[in-house]
Amino acid sequence: MIELRNLTKRYKHTVAVDGVDCTVHSGLVTGFLGPNGAGKSTTMRMILGLDEPTSGTATINGVRYDRIRHPLRTVGALLDARAGHPGRSARAHLTALARATGLPVRTVDAVLDRVGLTDVAGKRAGTFSLGMAQRLGIAAALLGDPAVLILDEPVNGLDVDGVRWIRALLRGLADEGRTVFISSHLMSELELIADRLLVIGRGRLIADASMAEVIARSGAAVLVRTPDAAALHAALAGAGADVRRTGPHELAVTGVSAERVGDIAHATGVRVHGLTTEQASLEQAYLDLTTDSVEFGVTR
Repeated sequence: MIELRNLTKRYKHTVAVDGVDCTVHSGLVTGFLGPNGAGKSTTMRMILGLDEPTSGTATINGVRYDRIRHPLRTVGALLDARAGHPGRSARAHLTALARATGLPVRTVDAVLDRVGLTDVAGKRAGTFSLGMAQRLGIAAALLGDPAVLILDEPVNGLDVDGVRWIRALLRGLADEGRTVFISSHLMSELELIADRLLVIGRGRLIADASMAEVIARSGAAVLVRTPDAAALHAALAGAGADVRRTGPHELAVTGVSAERVGDIAHATGVRVHGLTTEQASLEQAYLDLTTDSVEFGVTR
């Protein structure tokens, strides 16, 4: 479990992280989202003791990272896929890490096999593609069989098979009761794997909820197909619904249920050829949440 209590980081006149207060629970995959410059990397670095908070605390299982006796046995982290020495082989990199931290060297081959790098274990890390480097970084994070995983953009650079592999790996680790905390810009992947979401904007926590709750906040749209779109549009708008024309014979309706749309169509004498409810995507929910938190927006 990771606990952040009033976690704050200031750089002169800039507040990078502003009083973040939340808990990342064990047994769940928790996604960490936010626009560029929102404070995600700084938050992760403070959890791992790489940056000192200006105020507040970040603890792992109740202990600050710098006070954990055997860090790699407690926390596995991936913040930079290219952190390994480029001149060392994958096996040499992990062996050096194991020896430096008091872990048994015999675990090296086991984690290489787990991440699918056994066949290239003798190759220099500097020759690896980004996807292979990601696998090596994840191997290093798993080396101590930790109860807590903190991974920044773990899917970046992976091919389709690699994405499916990391999805299954992270899901399996959470199902074992571990704490899995991942930052990612790939909404479609987070929507498939994350149980809970933390969303940060301009250094402040703007959402801490389950995946379903976050998506539900953007509401659902009722999609209607009708050859009498103009008449139904007027009737629905008159009933207080928000109506948007999406095609010659199609409407997207929010603010009322599908049943209410059907009733209004019937009362108006409008023919309906299709009536479905479409839930918002994580991407849409995220955009709705962070509209006022984007540092560098695009104007049209």
